[in-house]
Amino acid sequence: MRYLPKSPDDRIAMLGEIGVKSIDELFSSIPAEYRITRDLNVPRQMAESEIIDWFRARAGEMTAGHAIMLGAGAYQHYRPVIIDSLISRGEFLTSYTPYQAEIAQGTLQSIFEFQTMICELTGMDVANASLYDASTGVAEGVLMAARLTGRMEAVVARTVNPQFRQVLATTIKHQNLPVKETGYGDNGRVDVSALEAAVTDKTACVVIQSPNFFGTIEDVAAVAGLAHKKGALLVVVVSEAVSLGIVKPPVEADIVVMDAQSFGVPLGFGGPYCGVLATKEKNVRQMPGRLIGQAYDKSGRRGFVLALSTREQHIRRDKATSNICTNQGLMALVATIYMCIYGREGMRELAQQNLSKADFAAKQFAAQTGAKVLFGGAPRFNEFVVQTKDSPSSINERLRGKKIVGGLPLTEHYPELGNAALWCCTETVSKENIETAAKAVNA
Repeated sequence: MRYLPKSPDDRIAMLGEIGVKSIDELFSSIPAEYRITRDLNVPRQMAESEIIDWFRARAGEMTAGHAIMLGAGAYQHYRPVIIDSLISRGEFLTSYTPYQAEIAQGTLQSIFEFQTMICELTGMDVANASLYDASTGVAEGVLMAARLTGRMEAVVARTVNPQFRQVLATTIKHQNLPVKETGYGDNGRVDVSALEAAVTDKTACVVIQSPNFFGTIEDVAAVAGLAHKKGALLVVVVSEAVSLGIVKPPVEADIVVMDAQSFGVPLGFGGPYCGVLATKEKNVRQMPGRLIGQAYDKSGRRGFVLALSTREQHIRRDKATSNICTNQGLMALVATIYMCIYGREGMRELAQQNLSKADFAAKQFAAQTGAKVLFGGAPRFNEFVVQTKDSPSSINERLRGKKIVGGLPLTEHYPELGNAALWCCTETVSKENIETAAKAVNA
C-alpha cells in the first residue's frame, strides 16, 4: 500500500462518488471471459528490506570485480574518485535549464569549459553541450547536413556502429531522406571505391566512424576529399573519446559527433551517456542543442550565458533545428572534470596505455591455433576483431567462470564474418586477464 495509499474505506468512497458499488461493477463493461477472477500467479510481495537484500544478491552475481573486454560503444575506464565529490557541490546544482544566467553561473561556466575542451580534442571551431549520446548524435548530424546542403540523401559506412545506424534509420523514417550503406575492405576500413560510387549530387553527407566499429582508424582525409568533391559534407563519429588522446583529430570533417561516455561517465546498464556535436563556425546556426557563450557586463566582468538557443527550439517546433529539449548537463560536467584531471599529457598517456594493451592482446589472440585476428592492414586503437573456431558465445561462457566479460559476437550484424567477436582492451584490463582470455579460445 506504500505507493497506492488507499484504504478500503477510501476505495468505497471513490466508487460511491462515481456511482458504482464495487470493483466488479466498475469493470462490468469488460466481458467476463477477459476478467481474471483468480489470484495472480506471481510471488507474494516483499518488505522493503527484503527487496534491498534481493537486489544486493543479484548485484553480487553480476560483473562486479570482473575484467571487462567488451566495448562496442560502451567503455570501461577508471573513474577518478574526485569526480563524484565535485559534481555534488552546490555551484553545479540547478533544478531546471539555466535560462536565468544570474543564478546558474557554475553550470554555465562548466558547460563553456566542456565546449572549449571538446573543440581542442576534435579540431572543430564550436561544440555544443550536449546531446543524449552518439547514436542520436549521428541522426542529428545527418539532419543538420541536409539543412546545410539542401540535399536529402545520406551515405553511411557499414563500419559505423550498427546501433547508431538503427537509431538513424528510426529518426529519418518519415523524413524522406534515404540512406545508402557501403561496405568495408579487407583492412576493416570503409571501401573507398564503393563509397565514391554511392555519393552523388543528391548526397547531403557521408558518415564514417573513426576508430570505427571494428576498432580500425579510417583514412578521414581521403573520405573527406571524396565527399567534398561532390559537394557533400563529412560527418565523423568518434565513439571512443579516449582515442583522441593519441589519434589525429578529424579536422577534415564538417561535423564531428562524439560520445564522451569514456570521460568518467560510468557504465549504467545503458545510460546515461554524453553525446556531443562539434562543427565549423560557419555551420553554427544549424547546430542542434545548447551553446554557452562568454559575455562581459558594462564593468568588464566576465559571465556566461545561453547563446544561439532560440525560443523556436522549445516552443515553435516547425522552426527548430532539433527535437532536443534538454542536455546531458550532469554528464557533461563529469566529462569536464575528467578532462581537467587528466590534462593534455594525461590524456595522451591514457590513450597510449589503451593502444599498447590492445596491441598486446591482438598478438596473444593471433598466437592461438583456434583464432585469427582480422583487419590487420590498417592501424587500430583499443578494439579488434577475432575470428575463432568455437562460437564467441561458448568462449564467453568459459570466461565467465574466470571473471572476465568477453568480446561482442558479431554474427547478428556481420554474419559474413562467421564466428567473429569484437574485443576491447582499456587501461583497466590486466596482462593476466588478456592472457587468460586468449587461452580460452582453445580451451
